[in-house]
Amino acid sequence: MARLKTPAKLWLQIFAAGFAVLSTMLAITLLTPISYGDLTRIGRLSDHQFGWLKPPPKVDPKNLKGVPLDQADIVLIGDSFSMTHRWQSVLTKAGYRITTTYWPQFGVEAICSDFDDWLERSGFRGKLIIVESVERYLGERLDVGAKCATMTRPFMTKADPYVPPLEDVPGFELNWGAPITQGPITYWNTRRAIKTPGDTVYNNDAMVRVVPDGCKFFSHRLCDKALFLAEDVTHRELTPRDVESMKAFAAARRTPMLWMVIPNKTTVYIEHNHSKDFVTAYRNTGLGPDLFGWAETRHALTRDFYFPNDTHLSMHGQLELGELMLNEVRKKLPEPPSRHP
Repeated sequence: MARLKTPAKLWLQIFAAGFAVLSTMLAITLLTPISYGDLTRIGRLSDHQFGWLKPPPKVDPKNLKGVPLDQADIVLIGDSFSMTHRWQSVLTKAGYRITTTYWPQFGVEAICSDFDDWLERSGFRGKLIIVESVERYLGERLDVGAKCATMTRPFMTKADPYVPPLEDVPGFELNWGAPITQGPITYWNTRRAIKTPGDTVYNNDAMVRVVPDGCKFFSHRLCDKALFLAEDVTHRELTPRDVESMKAFAAARRTPMLWMVIPNKTTVYIEHNHSKDFVTAYRNTGLGPDLFGWAETRHALTRDFYFPNDTHLSMHGQLELGELMLNEVRKKLPEPPSRHP
């Protein structure tokens, strides 16, 4: 009997130790703030350190509504930088009727050569096309579009924002939905980000990088560093050849159009010369506003111009973008056509 007690006691000790470890991991995970930035979520880093603290501006909900395509003055093809409808709200407030659709809804992220016919079949009778793309994906979209003859999917849109942004910093709640390992991983990743003097990478996609004078630019607690998407530097730079592709596409349209090329967050804050040959060739072409030069100026004047814990423009930056785009649209359409049916 004495020999039977030893393994029983050992298994009891192992169970107790395992229970203690799992209980500790669960407690840490429950107390870890739920991520509200795409890069804190991807990299499993703490929003307590990287989450924005400056309250976003409020927007009248009526200015966030899109219209059906057959009622639109403007059709916008955009990506995640347009999914909150915040920058578009400035145009809506000024009286322009706008419909927003997104590159991923086309299946292949490309605009094909029958684009005008596709829009007309879908009901568009408006006066302006806006095509928005973030820097890192535009080259691929242009390359695929040059080989694409037919838009195969029907036009899709929705009146409400595809991704409603947060109106305030989230309050604390227990993180019940996370895997039990989430808390410890987030703790160790965040500790490493704090302790390491230079840049660090998490989950291959999220980079914590040192930002010179970062606390002038961002409101989060660890403001001498910020989060960036690795794809900003792993995707190819844009080139003057891309400008020629954009010129050819715009020239082939029956409806006037504007290009919006939004610079990567990394380009704005860290690697300022990324895609510099493209920017030089693009300026003064009349294809659309120079958002690279604009962001270079505005990010130093607006705290949290881009989110510190996300790869996108913040709502502060979005509304500034809207004001710039309103001026650009007025060059093409001095007054909203819908005011004069």
